[in-house]
Amino acid sequence: MTTEPRLKIAMFGGIGRASLARPALQNALDQQTIIELRHALEEFEADPEVRAVLITGEGDHFCAGVDVTALAAMLEASEGGEDDWALGRVFLAIRQMSKPVVAAVQGRALAGGAGLATACDLVLAREDAVIGYPEVRLGSVPAMVMTMLRRTVGEKHAFDLVASGRMVTAAEAERMGLVSRVLSMAAFSGEVERIILGLASHSTHGMAYTKRLFYALDGLGFRDSLDEGVKTNAEARATQELPAAPHP
Repeated sequence: MTTEPRLKIAMFGGIGRASLARPALQNALDQQTIIELRHALEEFEADPEVRAVLITGEGDHFCAGVDVTALAAMLEASEGGEDDWALGRVFLAIRQMSKPVVAAVQGRALAGGAGLATACDLVLAREDAVIGYPEVRLGSVPAMVMTMLRRTVGEKHAFDLVASGRMVTAAEAERMGLVSRVLSMAAFSGEVERIILGLASHSTHGMAYTKRLFYALDGLGFRDSLDEGVKTNAEARATQELPAAPHP
């Protein structure tokens, strides 16, 4: 018996597109979805035609978190460890990719779904989006998300989100730095396409060095950060490529 794919994959216009495809379950993440997403990211990274990556969710919601039923079955069959790391590997893959990864978020982005959005380099939120980490209310912990969340919104906002479990609107999420831009309902699809195509029009060489340096600065002191910048400049100049053709 074959299992229906949980993810819809497409590659056109220089964009690798991965769409969570379980709208009846608000695109809840199960083990198969997580594995398919990691494989898609690996394919996008290896494909020289892909210059940027877009992660979306079908239907009214981006992703309402981990599929609780699937999670219970997974935990029953495993003592943890490898399975616990599955979603962490997706977060790590996004961070390590040389190409920008954009999340386009509508409706609910909760728990693991909020974590998936937070892991992306840019988060474009439709004005109706709500984002939250409600795990504490269920006696759990937003464990893997916390390291990204603290870097994204700072200590006080991050603790408020994970300790209260409250959901925030797109506008509040933008104010605290949790999302990059808020887009109107009417313009959402067109603006997402315009932004992702703009990213794809840039030099892949420049983008790769920019992204690598941006995340390499995590945890470095001021002097070490400057040193890393000087080193990256030298490497980039030594391997400079011609500018990409502008997108029509």
